Amino acid sequence: MNLHRDEAEYLPNSLLSSHSSVHEVHSINNSELVSRLESLEGSGKKGISDVRRTFCLFATFDFLFVTLLWIIELNVHGSILDALQKEVLNYDYYYSFFDIFVLSFFRFNLLIVAYAICKLRHWWAVAVTTATTCAFLLVKVILSKLFSTGAFGYVLPIMSFILAWIEAWFLDFKVLPQEAEEEKRLLMIRSVSERATVPPQGPLSEGQFYSPPESLTGSEDETEEIQDDEKPLC
Repeated sequence: MNLHRDEAEYLPNSLLSSHSSVHEVHSINNSELVSRLESLEGSGKKGISDVRRTFCLFATFDFLFVTLLWIIELNVHGSILDALQKEVLNYDYYYSFFDIFVLSFFRFNLLIVAYAICKLRHWWAVAVTTATTCAFLLVKVILSKLFSTGAFGYVLPIMSFILAWIEAWFLDFKVLPQEAEEEKRLLMIRSVSERATVPPQGPLSEGQFYSPPESLTGSEDETEEIQDDEKPLC
């Protein structure tokens, strides 16, 4: 009798504890998904991803580095004002480095406008800058007489060529794939969080689980009546 009563009292308590543990696990998983979704949305609200910002910084470095090399080259042959007048005002395609500086400025402007301001998600802009740089430098090296001007006749064309291809590689293999992967992850977590935000059932009360145990005395009386009925009449 006491054993059945203990089992009856233990059953709703165990069901309540299991239901509360499931509710706690559900709330923990839901809070984790919401926190991850908020972190990803917060990174998207910054306007530009970290890898894209790195690419724009490298495009800026490209322009500043070529500019620095060109200024050093201007100071090699005397006064910088005389060199500027010779290479800019009296521009000569075969001996001047001014066009390489303008080419670097063109790359910088197009890449910053396309990938920082317009936030383009395609490779056509960097393809244009890389193809233009390669074609111009190849023609420049073949037709001009830059090699007769000293070491900068080698350094400036080679560095411009290398920097242009690094920009193309970095955008195509780092920026665009990483941003696409982050966008897919954001969509997946958002869909999972939407399914997880369905409110679970509240904790059930003991009355919903409680079923009174069968009376042992009643069952004993029923068995005695059945046995009396089965006795043969004398």
